[in-house]
Amino acid sequence: MSDRLDIGIYVPQMGFTFAEVLHRAHRCEELGIGSFWLYDHMYGPGVPGIDSLEAWTLATALLSQTERLRVGHMVLCNQFRHPAVLAKMATTLDQISGGRLQLGIGSGSIEDEHQRLGLDWGSFAQRSERLKETLGILAQAFAEQRIDFAGTHYTVRDMPIKPGPVQTPRPPIVVGGSGEKYTLPLVARYADVWNVPTYALGEMEHKLAVLRALCEDIGRDPATIVMSVEAVLAIAADDAALPEVIRIAEKRFGGPGFGLHDGGLIGTPAAIVDRLGQLREMGFGQVVLFTHDRASDATLELLAGEVLFEL
Repeated sequence: MSDRLDIGIYVPQMGFTFAEVLHRAHRCEELGIGSFWLYDHMYGPGVPGIDSLEAWTLATALLSQTERLRVGHMVLCNQFRHPAVLAKMATTLDQISGGRLQLGIGSGSIEDEHQRLGLDWGSFAQRSERLKETLGILAQAFAEQRIDFAGTHYTVRDMPIKPGPVQTPRPPIVVGGSGEKYTLPLVARYADVWNVPTYALGEMEHKLAVLRALCEDIGRDPATIVMSVEAVLAIAADDAALPEVIRIAEKRFGGPGFGLHDGGLIGTPAAIVDRLGQLREMGFGQVVLFTHDRASDATLELLAGEVLFEL
């Protein structure tokens, strides 16, 4: 893994037009920000009345209208797409984008969506078992360009997946979560990237130790997994501007699930550079950022001009 820290921007697309999302993606590409991330929900969680563009269609459009930016989801809901169809979608989009797809996937997080759609929600253990089978199917599809799989939840017989992906050996499979019983064992066995979600930021060092132990148990070098962290960035140009930035961040991301203060990414550019350096020293290779103001031009320019330059 490179010593350079990969910085991504997470823009949950609720309330944005396509033009507004595309503008942010273009600015990220122009400024040298490495990756751009979307959510995968049928509507904004808790706000079903607000416009929200569909995740895969939106990623396809963004990748079609950029040249270098990598695009992914934090994370796809495994319950929404049959894994063989998802494998075909992923290889196709990797071809279209010239190898810029990031394949983030999880077991599903919003029960209300499933109830509205008539999809089985099940227990976390059941959703994790489905995710395990999907990860096995994706790994086989990318490696062999075919799927022949018999599981409890999915059975696929001699299904070709051609063409295969552009990326070698495959589009990076990102698994987010921190559960020690179900999620981290899946990360250890299947993931190329592990993303620590905002709600687990206060336990990062412990979760890192658990994952490394799980890797050792199955004979995998933990260094083969890119450690990624999702966090809120509240960046101000100077000390005078900081109170207003914090006020906005607290209003948008002050709830316990966002880990605003646990992430430690609050302050002027110098403070942000220091904190990102600490994360790199802990072994993180990627940081995916919500920004306090939903990726305004000014914040993206400040991040690129005074933080990325120093990393």
